Amino acid sequence: MAETKAETKNDLTNRRPPSTGEDGAMTSAASFQLSAAAAAELCRQAAQTQRHNVATLALHAGDCAAWVLDVRPGIDEGIAIARGDGITLHAAACHLEHIRGLSLDYRGDLRGGGFVLQGPADVEICACGAAFSPAHSH
Repeated sequence: MAETKAETKNDLTNRRPPSTGEDGAMTSAASFQLSAAAAAELCRQAAQTQRHNVATLALHAGDCAAWVLDVRPGIDEGIAIARGDGITLHAAACHLEHIRGLSLDYRGDLRGGGFVLQGPADVEICACGAAFSPAHSH
């Protein structure tokens, strides 16, 4: 059964994690979700680089939370963890356990926009939307 474009842009809960093939192109271990809005913004940003269809999600130690998200359009370092609307998102293998169960969305308004994390109950997302901690770490 073929999905329509509208069906593939449903909310994050309907998106399934990628599966790993023999070539190791994607990993379901990450179970990281990418919203249609985030994929579209990543495509827009990556189009300004020499690598139009890739981006990398990196984590850094944070001040407001344990981890801060850094999205790098046009870079394909690490393992492919999510794919949507023409963009493949990568992450370092050592970050997979930290991003498991998270979702990346994009929200924009008249003042600009930014990537926003969403997560399960056992993850505390900072008010800034780009940093998170395991709930038990506070």
